[in-house]
Amino acid sequence: MLNLSEIREFGNIELLAKQLVEGFITGLHKSPYHGFSVEFAEHRLYNTGESTRHIDWKVYAKTGRLYTKRYEEETNLRCQLVVDNSSSMYYPQKNKGKITFSVMATAALAYLLQKQRDAVGLCVFSEDIDQQTQVKSASSHLHKLFLILENLLKEETSARQTSVANVLHQVAEKIHKRSLVIIFSDMFENQEETDQIFGALQHLKHNRHEVLLFHVTDHKTELDFDFEERPYEFIDMERGERLKLQPSQVREAYQKYVAEYFHELEIRCGQAKIDFVTADVNQGFDQVLKSYLIKRASMK
Repeated sequence: MLNLSEIREFGNIELLAKQLVEGFITGLHKSPYHGFSVEFAEHRLYNTGESTRHIDWKVYAKTGRLYTKRYEEETNLRCQLVVDNSSSMYYPQKNKGKITFSVMATAALAYLLQKQRDAVGLCVFSEDIDQQTQVKSASSHLHKLFLILENLLKEETSARQTSVANVLHQVAEKIHKRSLVIIFSDMFENQEETDQIFGALQHLKHNRHEVLLFHVTDHKTELDFDFEERPYEFIDMERGERLKLQPSQVREAYQKYVAEYFHELEIRCGQAKIDFVTADVNQGFDQVLKSYLIKRASMK
């Protein structure tokens, strides 16, 4: 499994994404998920007189028969990848865990989508849309996305709040063709604004987009509040508010509040037929790629 700190040190998102996807596909063929289609081409028998450029020599070595790869001319899917770049995503600070995880997962999905001849675009947001690209399937476009994602890894934490609802309304209006919208966010907006968030998600659904929401968390500390029992100063990364206390003073109340809030998110996503996936930054990237393939298969 890729270590989040090593990702930041290595920095070459394109190479890491390729290694991650190829390793995932290798493992997929040995797992119960081997039935999912992650092939990049179809094959047909070679006809005498055709160009030999597209002959699959690996298949020939196995079967003794000549097959050519037949790539689809049309794009199968349009996908908009949406990444929350607000300050809370830079937690835990030792490795900027949530944003690092989201960037790497986004890069892996972009690589997989482009190799499947799908069109992909990227939207980065905090209080507003910071960057949004076109949706294309060209290799040069994929390289542009990787550069944007690499630059995100280089950014330092600053006071950027989240405005999930506002941004998703904008995304819904800007995407004209039916698309798959994949969102990476910790959803740590003002919890009192849940109705607004779901109004925006329903806007996407109303415009006939499919939605896959990855709720990115450091499960150990953000959900379980598993801290060593000693004095801490807890800092709100988006608003700068500070609170000194020992974890046991608030653990039970915190766990109850967070569990109820995220349970509501999950329930309401289910009601709206939005795929809601809890993505723990400590559990690797297979959870993201498998969830994408399940979603992709359901859209055929």
